[in-house]
Order: sequence, then structure tokens, then C-alpha cells
Amino acid sequence: MTGHARWRDPRLGRTDEVCLDAGRVRYHEAGDGPALVFVHGYLVNANIWRKLVPLLSEQYRCITPDWPLGSHVVPVPSEADLSPTGIARLIAGFLEALDLCDVTLVGNDSGGAYSQLVAARHPRRLSGLVLNSCETPWCSWPPNPGGFGVLKAAARHPASHRALYQALRWERTWRWRNTYGWLAKYPIDVDAMRSYVRPVITRRDIRLDGRKAISTVSARYSRDAAEQLRDTFTGRVLCAWGSEDRVFALDDARRYAAKLGARLRTIDDSYTYTAEDQPERTADVLRDWLDGTDRGA
Repeated sequence: MTGHARWRDPRLGRTDEVCLDAGRVRYHEAGDGPALVFVHGYLVNANIWRKLVPLLSEQYRCITPDWPLGSHVVPVPSEADLSPTGIARLIAGFLEALDLCDVTLVGNDSGGAYSQLVAARHPRRLSGLVLNSCETPWCSWPPNPGGFGVLKAAARHPASHRALYQALRWERTWRWRNTYGWLAKYPIDVDAMRSYVRPVITRRDIRLDGRKAISTVSARYSRDAAEQLRDTFTGRVLCAWGSEDRVFALDDARRYAAKLGARLRTIDDSYTYTAEDQPERTADVLRDWLDGTDRGA
């Protein structure tokens, strides 16, 4: 594998690995204080948080794993369960392996859907949940806006899955609406983008992990989790949404925040990847909520 795929921004902190029942997970850690564990979505990795972590790590312990969602470098065993429930167990196992308590889980894009499953089914180590421009009960999974449903359709067969991603060899495709163009308002740094696309282009074992993950997603998982969250999750919840999100509707975020009794905060001048488009504003929203100075509705 080329160095592009393995590159992680040094601002994410030191790199380590932990061996879980489902396989090894590579993660990055910076700072001290209350633990924030970040859950990225499909076909990105810890680099999605590279601008946000240095803004929070003076007050918080920021832990940014590479989850096995197609842009990672350490494959899991071929028998690993990478369905939504399997990924949720993996995340819960990670928290247990690091003996983390009173964790705030921060999930973006489909990472927010996985985070909802963790909070609904494995809440013991959580004190808070941040849903950052992600699936709500009124979304499909994959979401229909942007044409992301094609990802699941192509994953039905290894050949179509492999063929679909070959276009990502060319930088001009990175701004297409059904790649990253409707997720990030502004172009993503080339080094970060290469770390996202090179594994799925060049490695069959990584493609297998990603294909298993995307082929099994369904809105029934996120909708079931939403019902359980409303009824059973006792931690605090924040909905932090890009004000111009083109994939996950802000109106749905408002409905969901009301359903959960959660705070809703919008992040101006941003699509789904708020930590990419507006890291300073995202950090301000998180800090205000985490330290209790956010008194708004």
C-alpha cells in the first residue's frame, strides 16, 4: 500500500492499536480530560477529525479510531460481523478495551447512525451523544440525497463494488455529488482525500470490509435505535448540524431533537462534514455543550 493510504495527520496525536474480538482497530489519541470518542462514516477515516482535534484536545481526551468502513489500513478478519449491529458491538468493545467511562460519543454521517446504535444497545460507558449531521428516523440509509443508494446496490457483488470506486483515481471525481461533493462544501485537502480513496481502490481485503459494511446498512437499524434512544438513553444528547447540509435535512434534525429532548445547534457555512468545512465553529458548539455554557433551547 502506498504511503498516501497510511498517512494520518499528526494533529490527531499518537497512534496505537487495540485487539478486539472482531479484529484490530487502529486509533489516534490527543489530550487529557473527559473522553471524546469519534465515529466517522463510510469511506473516510480519522483524518476527518484532523482540524477539530487540536481545537478540543487542550480540554478533552480526543480518541479518533479508523473504523473498518473502507478507508482503514488494518483489515479485520473475513468472518467479522460488519453489519450495523456488528459495528455497534465493535465500538462498544473498543470503549471497554480502553476502559473508558463517561464517554461522549461523537458520530458524523453514517458514524452518527452507528453511534445511535451504541447508545441504544450498549450505553453503559456513555454519558453523552453528539449526532453531527447524520441519519434521523426520516432518512434512508444510505441516504437518498446525493445518490448514495448506488453504494449499497454496487456492493451486492465484488466486481461491481470494485468497479464503482475506480473513478476515484481521478481527483476531478472527488467533487461529484455522489462521492464527496455533497458532503463537504469546500474541497478536502489532497492528502486526506488520498487516505480515504487509496485503500478501497488498491486493496481487496479493505474492499471486502467496506463492502460488508455498506451492503448491510438499512434504515430499520437507525429507526429502531431512535425509538430505543427516546425511551431508554439517560445521557445528554446534542444534535449539531450543518446549516446547509444537502444530505441530512435540517428540518429532520429539528424534529429529531424535539423527539429526543436534545439540544439542536447549527453550524453555518457547512454541509455534512462540519469538522472539515467549519472546524472552529464545530469546536465552539461542542465546547459550549460539553462544559454546560450552552443555555439555548
